Amino acid sequence: MVFDIEVNNKKIKARKGETILSALNRNGIKVPTLCFMEDLQPTGACRICVVEVEGREDLVPSCSQIVEEWMKIKTHSPRVIKARRTIVELLLSNHPDDCLYCERNGNCELQKLSIELNILERRIPGNKNVLKADRSSSSLIRDPKKCILCGRCVRVCEEIVGVTAIDFVKKGNECSIEPSFNRPINLSSCINCGQCIMVCPTGALYEKDHLPELLESLNNPDKHVVIQYSPTVSVTLAEEFNLKAGKDINGMLNSALRKIGFNKIFESSFSADINAIEVASELIERLKTGTNLPMFSSCCPSWVKYVEQTHPDLIPNLSRCKSPQQIMGTLIKNYYAKTNAINPEDIYSVSVMPCVAKKFEAQRDEMTSKGITDVDAVLTTRELAKLIRLYGIDILNIESELADNPLGTRSSAGKLYGVSGGVTESIIRSFISKLNEHEPVNYKITELRGVNKNRKEFKLKVSNIELGVAVVSDMINAEKLLIEIANGRNDIHFIEVMACPDGCINGGGQPIPAKKEDIKLRMKAIYDIDEKDSIKFSHKNPLVNEIYQNYFEKDKSNENLNSIYTNFNKRDILL
Repeated sequence: MVFDIEVNNKKIKARKGETILSALNRNGIKVPTLCFMEDLQPTGACRICVVEVEGREDLVPSCSQIVEEWMKIKTHSPRVIKARRTIVELLLSNHPDDCLYCERNGNCELQKLSIELNILERRIPGNKNVLKADRSSSSLIRDPKKCILCGRCVRVCEEIVGVTAIDFVKKGNECSIEPSFNRPINLSSCINCGQCIMVCPTGALYEKDHLPELLESLNNPDKHVVIQYSPTVSVTLAEEFNLKAGKDINGMLNSALRKIGFNKIFESSFSADINAIEVASELIERLKTGTNLPMFSSCCPSWVKYVEQTHPDLIPNLSRCKSPQQIMGTLIKNYYAKTNAINPEDIYSVSVMPCVAKKFEAQRDEMTSKGITDVDAVLTTRELAKLIRLYGIDILNIESELADNPLGTRSSAGKLYGVSGGVTESIIRSFISKLNEHEPVNYKITELRGVNKNRKEFKLKVSNIELGVAVVSDMINAEKLLIEIANGRNDIHFIEVMACPDGCINGGGQPIPAKKEDIKLRMKAIYDIDEKDSIKFSHKNPLVNEIYQNYFEKDKSNENLNSIYTNFNKRDILL
């Protein structure tokens, strides 16, 4: 049912059952919000979105108030603006004055609100809470003195990701958001996904900075600095430079990285091809022996940590193949170093990832062999943008270049690793080819595609083997599937799990904010690449085949191939 309501003396259309905020947004009328999160039940806690409704004594929070036919609304009356100004001024009274060197300077919602409301001075004095930053995590930093208690990080952790690592503690002016028992976050159930960073309106949450050590290595003539970048980076970095979401700037990215001074530039999509081939082989072996099924993907370090600390009994079910980041790191420090007569200790290996959890993954003990770490530093997409700006590179006006070989040529299957379902789709392509010895005619699996589909399933039969696969992209849906399996479901043999909704294109290290329409365009860009590229199967990548022939298969001891496999262990946490 559609009816008219009056807003600012003009009629607009509203739908029965929707909120005032929804009706206003649909009609192009902007009302500021802080605690509001799309697709989640509104709380009306921050009161920034209040509007004046004729006949109501108090101002009404537009995010939670349902529209009614009789309503006459003022969205920016003097009373409303005064109320919003007072709220923001109260927040500012307990906020640090360090905007010039804050992580979110220029991209801070509190800062933008202050500008919109023309707040030019601190009118409300008061003693500020003295809270120390929590730097215990290898992936992210919590700075509670910048927290405005909007609760968005709490809600995304509990209601979207499904971990509940943080919550409100205490009351009144002593209220704060903390992990369990107010202990450091590295002792909590946090899985380092970084979705809390993506929704934080201020600089209270941000990734641990790896730029200083990288800059030191770039300026060290004794270091051979090699960089790899994730399949998603080339289609998300453009947004950091005000280009349309989903624009693929792969060639410009390669050029920019060379201008910065990296000795070699490789694509993690190449090592994703190796991961797809190995996981397909691993899955075939498990299906034949009937052991450790269903098999779970292990590309997402947040998911791996979740299993280690929540479901240690499922550790044997995880694929033992390293993630594409770590495979590439291993190849750089071994195959590439040996081929080019470089001492592995002189190589500084850097990765650019859409994910802050990759910082955690790189420092795991299992990712170091003989004192040599696979990956030395991990940058997020946001950190890469900072690096490009720091070197004064106009990425919009440089010539496109190719990545370096021997680890820079990829198939489009490797590129699919950036989207939820893409890992499974790539693996199935190689799975079918290994069993049938020919490529499937229909290489696209539409059942595993689509944005905002946090659970997908697909079944196929190949050479008398029936394969059921499932794809989930948050821990809530993962838990639901695990319960089904515990209750006897046995028709699923491979499960891809990503912590971030829609996969790495919406990872915790991507540009902020991550709008729904932007995520759709990023996903479309990945699928467009798959449509256009000539090499669509990981095992058809000629340089990957060279690695197998000249490095993996020539090694009779299997040490080289074993180096791209790892083990996972039970992890105790403070609940």
